Amino acid sequence: MEILQKVQEQILSYVKEIADDKSLELLGLLPNGKMLRSKLILKIAGANEESIKLCAVVEMIHAASLLHDDVIDDATTRRGKQTINALFDNKTSIMFGDILYSKAFTELTKMDKEVAYTISNAVTLLSVGELLDVELSKIFNTSYDKYLDMIYKKTASLIEASAKSAAILANKNRDNFALYGKNLGLAFQMVDDILDITEDSEKLGKPAMLDFVEGKVTIPYLFTYERSNEQDKTKLENFYKKELSNDETLWLKNQFSTTNAIQDSIALAQKFGSNAIEAIKDENNEDLVLIMKAMIERDF
Repeated sequence: MEILQKVQEQILSYVKEIADDKSLELLGLLPNGKMLRSKLILKIAGANEESIKLCAVVEMIHAASLLHDDVIDDATTRRGKQTINALFDNKTSIMFGDILYSKAFTELTKMDKEVAYTISNAVTLLSVGELLDVELSKIFNTSYDKYLDMIYKKTASLIEASAKSAAILANKNRDNFALYGKNLGLAFQMVDDILDITEDSEKLGKPAMLDFVEGKVTIPYLFTYERSNEQDKTKLENFYKKELSNDETLWLKNQFSTTNAIQDSIALAQKFGSNAIEAIKDENNEDLVLIMKAMIERDF
C-alpha cells in the first residue's frame, strides 16, 4: 500500500530531525509490522498530511512500547527478526524506545489539542498495562477480569485512541469509532494469544507456546483452568513458567481440546469483533468491517 510507505517516510523524517546517527541505524533494524493502527487512521480520516503525521506518531509510540516489551520479556526475536536488545543490549533497546516516545510526544504538541490528549492518555494506559502484565506474570492468574483489564490497557487502548483521533480529524462520530477501536483491540490481542498456541514457531516468528513459559495466563489457559478438575488444575499450575517436554505439551494440547478452550476463546474474540462492527454500523465504512473480519479470521 503506497500510502503506508508515506507513513514510513514520515517516521524516517522525524527520526532524521533528531540528528543522531545511532537512532537512524536502530530504526533501520526494526522489523516491519502490520501497521494496523495506521490502516485504521487512514480508513477513517483518509490520506492527508495531518493523518499521515498522526499515523507516524502512533507507529513510533507502538514501536517504542515493543522495544520496552522485548526487554521485559527477554525476547530475542520479533516477527522473525532479532530484537534490538538481542542485537545490542537492554540499555540500547530501552533508550531507543525512550527516544521514539519523546519524539512522538514532541510532534503531538503540534497537533489538535484533543488528538494530542487522546493519544497521550492512551500511552499512560499502555504503560499501566505493561506494569499489570509484569505483576500478573508473578502469579498464576485465574481472574478473567484482570486479564481483560490488562489487554485493554496494554493493547486495545492505543488502537481505541487511534480510531478516536482519526474520527476527531475527520469530524466524524468519535464515540462510535472509539468503541470500534476498543473492541478491535481486545479481539486482536485475544487472537494473538490463541495463535501463540495454535501456530507453529515459523509462522509466529518466535517460539510457539511461549506465553505460558513467560508467565502469561491468556484466555485459552483461563478457560482450561476453569473447566479442569482439581488434579488437572494442579498439573496446569505446575507447568506454569516451565519449559515443557513433548509429553507435557501434548497433555496441555489435549486439555485445551477436552475443555473446548480454544474454540470458546475464538468465539469470544469473534464476539468482540462483532461488537466492533456493530459500533460503526451507521458509518458506512465497509473497509473497517473488512479489517475486523480479516483480523478475526486468521489461521488457528
